[in-house]
Amino acid sequence: MIDVGAFTPKERLISILHRQQADRPPVICTGGMMNAAIVDVMNSTGHTLPEAHFDPLLMAGLAADVHEATGFENLGIPFCLTVEAEVLGSRINFGTLACEPKIAGEAFPSAAQVEFKELDELLSSGRIQSVARAGSLLAAQYPAIPVIGNITGPISTTASIVDPMQFFKDLRKDQASAHTALAYVSDFLCAYARLLLDHGVALISIGDPTATGEILGPRSFEEFAVLYLNKIIDSVHAAGGLVIVHICGNINSVKHLVPSIRSDALSTDAVVNLKQLKQEFPQLTTMGNLSTYLLQFSTPEKIAGQAVRLVGDGVDIISPACGLSTSTPLANICAMTAAVKRMRGRSARSVYTAGAVVPERQTEGRPL
Repeated sequence: MIDVGAFTPKERLISILHRQQADRPPVICTGGMMNAAIVDVMNSTGHTLPEAHFDPLLMAGLAADVHEATGFENLGIPFCLTVEAEVLGSRINFGTLACEPKIAGEAFPSAAQVEFKELDELLSSGRIQSVARAGSLLAAQYPAIPVIGNITGPISTTASIVDPMQFFKDLRKDQASAHTALAYVSDFLCAYARLLLDHGVALISIGDPTATGEILGPRSFEEFAVLYLNKIIDSVHAAGGLVIVHICGNINSVKHLVPSIRSDALSTDAVVNLKQLKQEFPQLTTMGNLSTYLLQFSTPEKIAGQAVRLVGDGVDIISPACGLSTSTPLANICAMTAAVKRMRGRSARSVYTAGAVVPERQTEGRPL
């Protein structure tokens, strides 16, 4: 029997990622492209964006504010998808308190013209060290809460440093240059992820919103997205870490390829029926996917009902489906997290599926 209440938030999440049972599903919002640094939280605490994009103390403080105000059971850093693109040469508009950073100008006109820098130079540039330092501060202050380090996926990062329309053409017409650029970007992302693990983050979340079946199509999704996602995942696993991957949009055209992504959990957009996905691929650890439109515009009562439904559907980790609007009411987020926490005793992971034991993933070398 599961010992209800015996899990810390960190133990609960890592147990689920290891395909073990817990007292209930974790309820998290990873950070990065899925962060909950909403205006309601920032206005009440004084830790605000865009300042917290740069200063490790402010970054850690805002991550802690989000955790404590919303009830999400993790600490997530950073708060955008532009850290990597800045280091690799693109111009960034760092936004405002209510508007996230965006790419203001890509560094290179095509994949063939990407200029390569040494990894040590990249890791000492931009905001990389600030994010790592924030991870250290949070891990020391909150040992029982998982710190999630967010990196932007290889397709999205490359499309943020190469003119995206040309990059999509390169995927079809100049595949050699596209592979060379993606390999370079992926090597950097592997090194960045390992740096974050070295600074105390509990796991890595990869958000790759451009790597969708709708944008790439099945052939390019397999040749480019799956290949380079797995390169990063394997690197994180070799360093003793765990990985969540988020895929945006409708996955129907690439659903048959999803099990080949070697992450420890798969997060999806609200359009995906996670109950059905779990029935088709019972080996998957699923995460999501409460509509962020609902979180922004609906009522706490309806949101709580949807959260309970996701738990009943067997979703392993409950989370917003994608990026939250900064104007999302705090009361709606709290309704989501409170509803999940009331589900104690509902197993978040059944080790039996269709009458057969699902083998647990190898956990040797993966720290709690």
